[in-house]
Amino acid sequence: MKITFRLVVSLVLVVALVAIGSSFYQVGEEKARLTSELERRAIILAESLQESVVPLIGSDSPKRLNRIVQRFGNRARLQGIAVYDLHGRALASTSDLGPQVPETAPQVAKALTEGGPEGSYVRAGDQRLYVFSIPLVDKDETVGALTLFHDASYIDVRLEEIWKHNLIRFLILSVMVVAITLVVVRWSITGPIAQMAGWIKELHTGKTKAVKPAVLPKMDPVLDPLISEVNRMAKSLAVARARAEDASGLNVRPESPWTARRLKEQMRAELDGKKLVLVSNREPYMHEKDGPGIRCIVPAGGLVTALDPVMRACDGLWIAHGSGDADRETVDGNDTLRVPPGEPAYTLKRVWLTREEEDGYYYGFANEGLWPLCHITHNRPEFRLEDWTYYRKVNEKFADALLTEIAGEESPLVLVQDYHLALLPSLIKEKRPDAKVAIFWHIPWPNPEAYGICPWRQEILQGMLGSDIIGFHIQFHCNNFLETVDRFLESKIDWEQFSVTRGGHSTLIKPFPISVGNELSFGGTPSEEWPVKEELLGKIGVRTEYLGVGVDRIDYTKGIPERFRAIERFFEKYPEYLGRFTFVELGAPSRTHIKKYRDLMTEIEEAVEKINWRFQTKTWRPIVFLKAHHTHEAIGPYYKASDLCMVTSLHDGMNLVAKEFVAARDDEDGVLILSQFTGASRELKDALIVNPYDIEQMADAICLSLRMPPAERRARMGRMRANVREHNIYRWAGKLIAELARLRLADGTSTPEAGA
Repeated sequence: MKITFRLVVSLVLVVALVAIGSSFYQVGEEKARLTSELERRAIILAESLQESVVPLIGSDSPKRLNRIVQRFGNRARLQGIAVYDLHGRALASTSDLGPQVPETAPQVAKALTEGGPEGSYVRAGDQRLYVFSIPLVDKDETVGALTLFHDASYIDVRLEEIWKHNLIRFLILSVMVVAITLVVVRWSITGPIAQMAGWIKELHTGKTKAVKPAVLPKMDPVLDPLISEVNRMAKSLAVARARAEDASGLNVRPESPWTARRLKEQMRAELDGKKLVLVSNREPYMHEKDGPGIRCIVPAGGLVTALDPVMRACDGLWIAHGSGDADRETVDGNDTLRVPPGEPAYTLKRVWLTREEEDGYYYGFANEGLWPLCHITHNRPEFRLEDWTYYRKVNEKFADALLTEIAGEESPLVLVQDYHLALLPSLIKEKRPDAKVAIFWHIPWPNPEAYGICPWRQEILQGMLGSDIIGFHIQFHCNNFLETVDRFLESKIDWEQFSVTRGGHSTLIKPFPISVGNELSFGGTPSEEWPVKEELLGKIGVRTEYLGVGVDRIDYTKGIPERFRAIERFFEKYPEYLGRFTFVELGAPSRTHIKKYRDLMTEIEEAVEKINWRFQTKTWRPIVFLKAHHTHEAIGPYYKASDLCMVTSLHDGMNLVAKEFVAARDDEDGVLILSQFTGASRELKDALIVNPYDIEQMADAICLSLRMPPAERRARMGRMRANVREHNIYRWAGKLIAELARLRLADGTSTPEAGA
């Protein structure tokens, strides 16, 4: 009943707003029309009187002037006529005008002063008049003014009629809307929901078996998706109970928090002995020469941060491009090695690329073409035929390496990562139609108009649709992808199930918001052992009261120049924080082979130098730019000690830095300033959400962060930490891999299993 009442009230309010708005518009238009018509009549009459009146103003003929005025003063809706001399004194007027004629009307004075006609409404007693005054000119000199007084009361009457008629229409329309709404709600919503509630009650009490869809009650088709999902849920619970009974030692409860242990147990049950194969361009661990020795480093980027804990839990196989200059020296004869070093948990297989292949496939097509195409940051993508050729060749090379690894497995599970390998799913399916393949797209997907720029748009879509599942961070990107497929490919799109069927093969398009682990490897020390802020600042040679941090791969999508301009503006608007606030930017150089990235690095360094030169003192700098590939152990203390963290991406699929900062704050303090153009802003709603293009807003957000009461900071951070804790990387992997494992394949096609 409350929903119906709110719906009815909302509809009536909308109708009322529309009626009032349209009435105001109609009244305004009608008033303007009637005024224009009245003014036009006044001009015609005034011009016809000018020739007769002008010669009499200078002469001593008041009687003749009065006769002319009286003769013309009896026109329809004309209240009277008056003639004024150059000083605004009335020389003649119609007799019935009487005391309504002021000694010097404002319209007369304005017409004499400005030398042009002047008209406006005035109130004379209980009567409304329209006074129109026109200057009288004799031999290019103004000698007086002729003023017409029209009765304008009929205009008020006309406008009142409009309001009255529209009120009647509003009442009739409101009654009809309320009646129709009540009927539709009863027929299509409350009635079927009551039926549904009865069926669920029977299901709960055991009178209805969920595994027998035939016993479902006949209902409105609008509830079919809900009935189907409830039935699937019931079946899933039944299967889960059966599995729990068979393997009670696992003790995996659906309500238990997602951890590495729970993911490992779920993968054991879901994969049933199969090994998960993950394929990406970037490797999770790379080896580089360090003098006479070799050191292992973790490459910068959210993909490695997110997926390394998953692979540790699954003991799977990760296939990636070996990009370190000492990578070949650390693998076995099959180009594989166990990682991480010191605590091996899964296998890494490296694929080798030539310099030409890397330049064309990675720096060329992927990062000068697809990357700016998918990120709406006003950077023009560049597409070259030779880059596309290398892109196809490298995708084929990854396919060959993968097919070799899964040659002996039945129905292998393959998880492809990101835009570098868009062609890989179809290449796998061509040779292994029994493989279950998913691709997760870590960056945004643009709208069809933007995507249409790509010369090979159809080939990329066809390659991706070779997979059984395509995952994005948010629903908006899923919608964009389906609209793009609808625009450029012949296919059947099921908007209810969010799937694409093409050539007998079905692909699910679903959102899987990626996250971080609950226990990030930020040094592994308890909070009390982390360096205090003073010790941390001492390492960078700065004394300050407040500390801000930014952690980014140097990329034009991250909004770093805009962030620095906001910091500069912050000091301009709030000079009391000069010497008291320092921002540390931990920037990892990236894609330096591309000119745009080299130019961006120069721009950032110049901005830092300019701002520091303007504000710095002997013991304080506003910005500290630490340019290096920082490990999690190096980043963690800054997350922990900072009063605020700024994530100001111009466009981002998710941005895991925001979630890393939240996960690191076990003291439940600190403020996150987060761009509205990140996927993370959909989940971390207690951050200060900003438009990174709005420098003033970001400057104010910094001030608000520093002035925020401690209780509010803790409350906001507590809610964000609860969100990250619940929706962590293990949950992401568990949902995605379970969805993939439960697919039912038949003759090379895939359909979602009822319980998926």
